[in-house]
Amino acid sequence: MSDLERRADAGRRTEETAVDVSLSLDGQGLSEVRTGIGFLDHMLSALARHARFDLKLACTGDLGIDDHHTAEDCALALGEAIDKALGERRGIRRFGAAYAPLDEALARAVVDLVARPWASVDLGLRREKLGTLACENVAHVIRSLAMAARVTVHVDVLKGENDHHRTEAAFKALALALRQALARDGSNHIPSTKGRM
Repeated sequence: MSDLERRADAGRRTEETAVDVSLSLDGQGLSEVRTGIGFLDHMLSALARHARFDLKLACTGDLGIDDHHTAEDCALALGEAIDKALGERRGIRRFGAAYAPLDEALARAVVDLVARPWASVDLGLRREKLGTLACENVAHVIRSLAMAARVTVHVDVLKGENDHHRTEAAFKALALALRQALARDGSNHIPSTKGRM
């Protein structure tokens, strides 16, 4: 990986999952995502599309137990690939903020690519599951992604009645905020008064 290419591969192997990720931050929004969890595939594909990542992600996991390990490990592997692709984080805007609606739902995401991981996620989901993805794991995916990518993320769903809409709006808002923060600013500077991220 180089800062010019902004591409990276990542993998995660445990006794619970095997994940392979190939990522370009400067793509066309093309994705091939196969996690074994349909709704997670849908959300990660939406993230890639609206962040304009080119993403290949494949996972085999212990779905016979439940969805937790697969959801978490896919997020951790994708976050690691984002971190690697960012390199020293030179010449980027660093901050991003976006709103995304989906019908009656409205979500807000604010990100800082500072290399200090933090995540605050408030989705207000009421259902137990979306497809075969437990709703408790939706926020966990966003938090795991933020921790592994070493970014600060705040995601809030401001309103909405339908949990599918609320979740999809959240992922789209996150994607748009990441796209903004990842944009090159024309410099070769690390965007921090500390001189490092």
